[in-house]
Amino acid sequence: MSARTLGPDDLQAPRPIYVVWETTLRCDHACAHCGSRAGPSARDDELSTEELLEVADSLIRLGSREVTLIGGEAYLRGDCYRLIEHLTAGGVRVTMQTGGRGLTPNRIRRLRDAGLAAVGVSVDGLETSHDQLRASPGSWRAAMEAIRNARAIGMTVTSNSQINRVNKDELPATAAALRDAGVAVWRAQLTAPMGRAADRPEWILEPYMILEVIDTLAEIQRWALAEAERAGTPSSRAFHVRLGNNVGYYGPHELLLRSRPGQAEAHWQGCSAGKFVMGLESDGTIKGCPSLPTGPYTGGNIRDADITQVWAEAEAITFARTRGTSELWGFCKSCYYAEVCRGGCSFTAHSTLGRRGNNPFCYYRASKLRRQGLRETLVKRVAAPGAPYDFGRFEIEVEPWSDEAPAPAPKRLPVIA
Repeated sequence: MSARTLGPDDLQAPRPIYVVWETTLRCDHACAHCGSRAGPSARDDELSTEELLEVADSLIRLGSREVTLIGGEAYLRGDCYRLIEHLTAGGVRVTMQTGGRGLTPNRIRRLRDAGLAAVGVSVDGLETSHDQLRASPGSWRAAMEAIRNARAIGMTVTSNSQINRVNKDELPATAAALRDAGVAVWRAQLTAPMGRAADRPEWILEPYMILEVIDTLAEIQRWALAEAERAGTPSSRAFHVRLGNNVGYYGPHELLLRSRPGQAEAHWQGCSAGKFVMGLESDGTIKGCPSLPTGPYTGGNIRDADITQVWAEAEAITFARTRGTSELWGFCKSCYYAEVCRGGCSFTAHSTLGRRGNNPFCYYRASKLRRQGLRETLVKRVAAPGAPYDFGRFEIEVEPWSDEAPAPAPKRLPVIA
């Protein structure tokens, strides 16, 4: 059973069972779609080693069971091994999400020996698309090498992909490459208009494209299960496609793509920010989810607030725990699934439309509009200011449905300062 699997006791009170911790903004990439705008430099005020260990102790006391270290690149901090050892000694499962550029055989071995349980390597399409999105020639080859390095020492390896207009037509080929490389689980999420991605609206999927994307992911999952059956492999050990929280919702493939092998069927049950999930930024900022924009969703900072009290009381953290449907607006307000969905992914809705409660990236919504001969598109109105985890504002426009293929996102774009 996964450390993140919720049992009956977990439902009695909110607890940060799963924590995603950005330990540095320093990165060996400067990805053109990075939500945190990470790059060569760390933040000026990142937590010291001693502060990291104090936060780790707080998470252990709060009952956290899994911590994923991110950046930037978490391995660029020399004290990451000490942090992993400290958390592991406290009974916490530690994983890492990485672009993989510097995940050499020596480094992944040191991480494993420190206690790292699994690594997720981000692969955003095939080589040309990935390298364009990562703004780094050779990045795809480095990521695939990182997967091989981790697999060579017996590490569990997963992969994340951001889906956008640059790579959406490469999903089957990307899945095949990852499966052949030995990736166990492939997690698909949408590129949301946050950070540098907000500067490139032509990369963001139009809302109606969610139908094609999820249909394709379902085809991939059925293919993988059929391949496993032909090979006599248990379905639990097949290549598995999982939907990220901002890929939604309630279409014909919902159970197939959200359920885990050997567990009860699952479906989207609303935003988990501040309920079972916590996000931490490298300067000590506390959020209910790592992807939430910093400005409107900072609950406090570990340097001047008690993390237990922030978790229990800060409105920016607790907003998803007891909310009903009163904050929903637009299509989501009158949706059949409003009571359980509550507007889908909060970070995606807010970074797209300027507030949560109305999420256009929804299968049920797009399919219902298609039956009416309509589809939604996005128009950029306000630019993002240029800070980590920032966003601008788009507006929804409704137009007649067209089966004509939209123009693809350009493969080469000028760098936007």
